[in-house]
Amino acid sequence: MADELRAPPTTAARSDAPGERAIDLVATWRTVSKHWAIALTTMLFVALSVTFYTLGQKKIYQSTATLQFDPNPPRPLGRGVETVVDMGAGSYWNNREYYETQYKVMRSIRVALAVVAQLNLHNDAYFLKDLPRDAAAPAPMSVSPEEAAEELRERLAVEPVKDSRLAIIRFNDADRERAQRILSMLMDVYIEQNLDDALTSTNSAVDWLRTQLDKLKTDLESSETSLHEYKKSNNILDIDFEDKTNLLREEMKQINDALTAVRTKREEFAARSHELAKVDPNNPLDLPASELIQSPVLQTLRARHEECVRERDALIGSGKGENHPDVRAAIERVAANRNSLIAEIKNVQGAVNRDLAIVRRQETGLAGLLEGAKKQAFELNSLKIEYDRLRRTKENTEKLYQIVLERTKESDLQRMMRVNNIRVLDRPNLPLEAIRPRVALNIAIGILAGLLLGIGAALARAMLDRTMRTPDEVERELGLPFLGLLPEFDRKDRAEALSGKARRRGKLAVPPSRPELIVHEQPKSGIAEAARAIRTNLLFMSPDQPYKTLLIASAGPAEGKTTVGCCIAVAMAQAGQRVVLMDCDLRRPRLHAIFDKGPEIGVTSALLDDSVIDDENALKTEVDNLYVIPAGPIPPNPAELLHSDRFKALLRKLQGRFDRVIIDSPPIGAVTDGAVLSTLVDGTVLVVRASATTHDFARHGIRALLDVGGQTVGVVLNAADLNRREYGAYHYYGDKREGYYRTPDEPTPPDPADAPPPPLPN
Repeated sequence: MADELRAPPTTAARSDAPGERAIDLVATWRTVSKHWAIALTTMLFVALSVTFYTLGQKKIYQSTATLQFDPNPPRPLGRGVETVVDMGAGSYWNNREYYETQYKVMRSIRVALAVVAQLNLHNDAYFLKDLPRDAAAPAPMSVSPEEAAEELRERLAVEPVKDSRLAIIRFNDADRERAQRILSMLMDVYIEQNLDDALTSTNSAVDWLRTQLDKLKTDLESSETSLHEYKKSNNILDIDFEDKTNLLREEMKQINDALTAVRTKREEFAARSHELAKVDPNNPLDLPASELIQSPVLQTLRARHEECVRERDALIGSGKGENHPDVRAAIERVAANRNSLIAEIKNVQGAVNRDLAIVRRQETGLAGLLEGAKKQAFELNSLKIEYDRLRRTKENTEKLYQIVLERTKESDLQRMMRVNNIRVLDRPNLPLEAIRPRVALNIAIGILAGLLLGIGAALARAMLDRTMRTPDEVERELGLPFLGLLPEFDRKDRAEALSGKARRRGKLAVPPSRPELIVHEQPKSGIAEAARAIRTNLLFMSPDQPYKTLLIASAGPAEGKTTVGCCIAVAMAQAGQRVVLMDCDLRRPRLHAIFDKGPEIGVTSALLDDSVIDDENALKTEVDNLYVIPAGPIPPNPAELLHSDRFKALLRKLQGRFDRVIIDSPPIGAVTDGAVLSTLVDGTVLVVRASATTHDFARHGIRALLDVGGQTVGVVLNAADLNRREYGAYHYYGDKREGYYRTPDEPTPPDPADAPPPPLPN
């Protein structure tokens, strides 16, 4: 329950279901009808204000004209000739920016100044004050042309016609003829200026083109001369550089191929020379196989040498000594063949070295030729770069010269023609009816606006009212059960108490001295029925464990908790229960005055000696089964007394002697006495005063009870004005209920139609 108190459901959360939205609309209507006087007054004030303001306005007339933008203006020079200024055909016409630009030009200060100068509007007092010609002559006045132009622009409007090339121009003025005249002049000035702008731009373009033509002619002659001098100085003929480059590239390819072949031979000869250098002179027979294959002489000498060696070895093997003539002759033949073989090997080595030297010289020559070809190619590229630069300069200058020359001639012809792409489709009309003020429409809007503002004012008045008025508000804002309400008591009828006049008006007739005992003195009244309804709700709140001790509390003073406590106590006593009513408001007690009790017996005296309450005759009241214990002498420390063990013992004693103990307490928001008492009772009944207790203040009181652990049974709405619309469902508590108990000879009372009575005093 504490969470419900701290976060009450919002309106948005309650408006999800369609049925709840309908209820919100009904509640809104009830709120507006409750404050119908504010809504009606606001609506009448706004509607009358708008009506008088509308009737007091001067009549304004509007002249209208239509312009057409021609996307295909005449072209005497043909479609192939482009104009200097695009007047409709071309990219600008396909872009909406062209139209927007023209609309702004129509309303420009330049066009307005031209119109002002043509019609002398800056000296026209009727125009400056926007008066019709039949009005009283105003005092002569004169302003600057710029001020008059601004005045003209404020009355001018340009509206494009959707999906067309038309534009509607509107001018408002208090004089219909002046509106037509000014609009006609404005259109003529705009069209003339559009043509003048085109001609001016063309003239400027022609002058610029002529200047550029002379400059380009000089540049072209200079570039031609530079190109000729370059060709002459570098001996360049009129041939294509690409052909020269191809020939040089082919020559370099051939030289590179020959150089590659020579380098291959050089490697071969170098390899042979290296292999031959490895031959051991002491063993000439150890020759590379390739050399033997290539040289028949070496093969013959090697074979002969091998034969001589075999012959020598054969002779020695036959037993002949080295000094034998045959052996010596064989040895000499081996030596001779060996020398011949070595000499031949040296001849081969020399031949290979000579061939290697020749190949190297060839390689050096071919490399020189290749480098020369490369140098020639680089020189050719350098010549070509400069040549191409000079040639491009000459060709570009020549092209520009031809374009500018052609454009200059075309612009000269266009300058001689006056072609405009804007024409008047409809001339400005003479307005017959005023466009402002629209009396009927303004009054209707005023009534509607007044109605909406009236509804808003009524809702604002209801939103600014933070007090609780209805049971629905009590349950929604406080999150506590609603126990019932007590109607308001009319103080005006105290002088008419028990009189026939009060009965005929349907008011409650009570003696002016003790309104708190109305349930006892008028048991058939609406207040008595309401009290009995509260009693029933309290009984059914906890039927198994009924509340024996009840605290009647309120968040603030003057909310009627004493009256509510008396009514509940009397209603329970009438039901046959023994009820004791204790006045624990030890600061401003009232029960002793209501029940005419003396100060000798009270709560404070019972705390000192509880035997003073043993005599029930001293506690009896005029109401059967109802006993009362006044506050007694007022102590200096009420909160400490109520929180004492003696007070708890007093409560236990009373619970044992009576069926119900009802305690009246001081305001919770003002002092802590009520919070202390809430922890000692079975339940607390919170009293809120209709149209007086605010939501926040009531929540503050409940929070104070929850913070100390007190249990709140529910809420009673006190001093409810049942004549208000929000209490329509509770009218049976009101004056009509008296008819249910009237005697047979008593006439039926009429429905109450008088003003609601003021609240019961606390």
